[in-house]
Amino acid sequence: MTLDEKLARLRAHRSNIHRYRRLLSTRLSDIEREFLSRRLSEEQSAIDALSATAFPFGSHLRDPISAAASRGA
Repeated sequence: MTLDEKLARLRAHRSNIHRYRRLLSTRLSDIEREFLSRRLSEEQSAIDALSATAFPFGSHLRDPISAAASRGA
């Protein structure tokens, strides 16, 4: 998969997350809310996985506190 394809997928996942968050702010049944919460989590996991492959050099920048602690700083 090319970088352009990965970026397009990241944009699609980001758009889905935005849509699900917007829907979660509306009046929903418990079942609908559970479904959207699960989809939101799945989309975020997909972004995390795709980001790790698209930008492997920046993975240590996600959580600088944990990275510093693991280095003993």
